[in-house]
Amino acid sequence: MFLLGGVFALLVRTELFSPIPLITPLFAGSDAGAQADLYNQWFTTHGAIMVFLVIIPGVPAALGNFVLPLLLGAKDVAFPRLNLGSFYLWVSGAAFFVYVLFSGGVDTGWTFYTPYSTSSPTAVIPAVVGVFILGFSSIFTGLNFIVTIHKMRPKGMTWFNMPLFLWATYSTAVIQVLATPVLGITLLLLILERTLGIGIFDPQNGGDPVLYQHFFWFYSHPAVYIMIIPAMGVISEIIAVHSHKRIFGYRYIAYSSVAIAIFSFIVWGHHMFTSGQSTMMNIIFSGITFSVGIPSAIKVFNWIATMYKGSINLNTSMLYGIAFIFLFTIGGLTGLFLGVLSIDTHLHDTYFVVAHFHYVMMGSALIAFVGGLHHWWPKMTGRMFNEFWGRIACMLVFIGFNLTFIPQFVMGSLGMPRRYYTYEDKFQIYHQLSTIGSYVMAAGFFLTAFYLIQSLVSGKKAPMNPWGGNSLEWHTPSPPPLENFHGVPSATDPYELDQFDYDPVTGNYSSQSSKGLA
Repeated sequence: MFLLGGVFALLVRTELFSPIPLITPLFAGSDAGAQADLYNQWFTTHGAIMVFLVIIPGVPAALGNFVLPLLLGAKDVAFPRLNLGSFYLWVSGAAFFVYVLFSGGVDTGWTFYTPYSTSSPTAVIPAVVGVFILGFSSIFTGLNFIVTIHKMRPKGMTWFNMPLFLWATYSTAVIQVLATPVLGITLLLLILERTLGIGIFDPQNGGDPVLYQHFFWFYSHPAVYIMIIPAMGVISEIIAVHSHKRIFGYRYIAYSSVAIAIFSFIVWGHHMFTSGQSTMMNIIFSGITFSVGIPSAIKVFNWIATMYKGSINLNTSMLYGIAFIFLFTIGGLTGLFLGVLSIDTHLHDTYFVVAHFHYVMMGSALIAFVGGLHHWWPKMTGRMFNEFWGRIACMLVFIGFNLTFIPQFVMGSLGMPRRYYTYEDKFQIYHQLSTIGSYVMAAGFFLTAFYLIQSLVSGKKAPMNPWGGNSLEWHTPSPPPLENFHGVPSATDPYELDQFDYDPVTGNYSSQSSKGLA
């Protein structure tokens, strides 16, 4: 799905290389209206796939299902069959999106805003049904993780002796369980609106399209944190382990994950400053939006403090961790501009919003996912990847990403609207830089796929503890046995990292006690 969503992103960027249509005529002929409709379908498909099929399930479902039981010293999650069911639901939701691609596409934007989504002739209902099914997949995963963390911690692992990835996953699971049903009900109402015309959101039937925005963003702003909080948990593990230093301010990072989860439910209105809601509501949502920066800034400060005077190993995982801090800081700070009412009036629905969104969602959530993939790759597969090519790919992704989206901040502040398939000549240089950056970034991701797949074939055998971590997953062989552990593991201090010595022969980190036993 990441590949599919990325292909549509490259189609969008290629089309925007010039204000004169480039590739839409190849598919839609000479009709300008058909070209514009096709472009709308491309960016809608890109956005919907990336949000609902890649970033939201990425860290919790893909990394979390592997790592969470290991961090707890458990054989599996609490409800393995429910877990399998959630995967089947994800596949079913993905199948609906594939069906949409072959049935004329959908061009409403990934938010499915009414009244256009109630009247668009494209395949809105199959796309909405796909998202509805994916919502149940997300809920099942959240329920599973909550029960697993509550009931399956090993003896001695208290709440404040858990790895921070578990705190982040737990906070995310709470959001998944509480917020996702709102989206499900909203999309069900949208289906009823299209099929029966009952007048909930469509003003022609007495409905209110702004009501749809309230419902949608009440879920979708928490969904932003479903994407970013587990990514923050990944970064906490990466920064501590690869700095070989105890995480700074453990309790503050843990509490900040919970605080962000709470704030996520009360800031949805900042997406609607120009929708006509009352001035007082705008002021309240603007103030709450600024407050979200506090727990986020606590995390960034603590990560940097952890690195300070640490024994930093600038391997691929750590480079992605540092890239995350840089990109997330830009994404967070540019969000403050959008939280200011007078500035947002100018920047709303421009490329500034597109750039900000991508710095938070892709530059942060997806970068953390790739960093976590490298961090746990030896544990997952039992094979080491090529560090040289890993560093090169990371640099390509980082440079390409910034080259893609920094020009979008500039043209957005100059008034370039988003979702337009043509533009004035004065914006061309910015679009061209952005398109070139997207291809550089794509090259980095293709290189990543190449050397990771190559490592499965000819990579060196991974030791038990290649990075010097002390959470429980580093106390079992790589890859883990079927039952994860030989015997019942005892809880460890996950951030007691100064007890390990590196053995250059085996490539493994060993504690003094284990060396003595050997």
